[in-house]
Amino acid sequence: MSRIDRRFAALKAASRTGLIPFVTAGDPSPEHMVTLMHALVEGGADLIELGVPFSDPMADGLVIQHASERAIAKGVGIGEVLGWVAAFRQRDAETPIVLMGYLNPVEIHGYARFAQEAVQAGVDGVLLVDCPLEEAAVLQPLRDAGLQQILLAAPTTAPVRMERLCEAAEGFLYYVSFAGITGAGQLSTQDIAGRVAGVRASAKVPVAVGFGIRDAQSAKEIAGFADAVVIGSALVARLAGATGPDDIAGRAKDFLQPIRAALDAH
Repeated sequence: MSRIDRRFAALKAASRTGLIPFVTAGDPSPEHMVTLMHALVEGGADLIELGVPFSDPMADGLVIQHASERAIAKGVGIGEVLGWVAAFRQRDAETPIVLMGYLNPVEIHGYARFAQEAVQAGVDGVLLVDCPLEEAAVLQPLRDAGLQQILLAAPTTAPVRMERLCEAAEGFLYYVSFAGITGAGQLSTQDIAGRVAGVRASAKVPVAVGFGIRDAQSAKEIAGFADAVVIGSALVARLAGATGPDDIAGRAKDFLQPIRAALDAH
């Protein structure tokens, strides 16, 4: 079993909802990225979603766009991201790490090269927003190396395509709670609860729900019908401007701990 599979099996056995925070790699500080990753775990993260900075993050709202811009301006690329994962693994061998981003940086790096280096660093999965299932053949070198491809589903996904996604999903299926970009819109749990229940009934893997989850209350509402919640823009905004390892780690833990408590109280 992969680290992702083991973690979700443990969550299911404990009747707990997973907490998956997203942060942009290199923001707010490349020097303290590994400290931030450990702080996320200390704050209650079950998996970490690490955003690979990209100059045209089409699925992301302004908060994550600006975080990517800041990271790129500081010279952050795939090499730096994989180096931080490897450093994180020196102390934490179990917390799954998923790289979230876009196809272009991986293609430029080289699929086979990226796959080998990512596995060696300790990456467990990849979520490439602009590589749909229909184009996923290009990612075969990643899957061959042992990386799990995390697929996206949405309220607008047609039933026939949803069946294909549920059949092909690895690790977990990421359900986008509404049609839009990260950090935008208002989450309506009533609208998506039934849809997620249907997806969970068909999917062979757990279903995580993201987009629009901002705090403990919205996370707790999602916990009623999802295997995990993903929270990104609100956390990235909270970290923006943090200086020094203590400030960064403190903001991360202060943000996540109430959410973790709310999920566990569900």
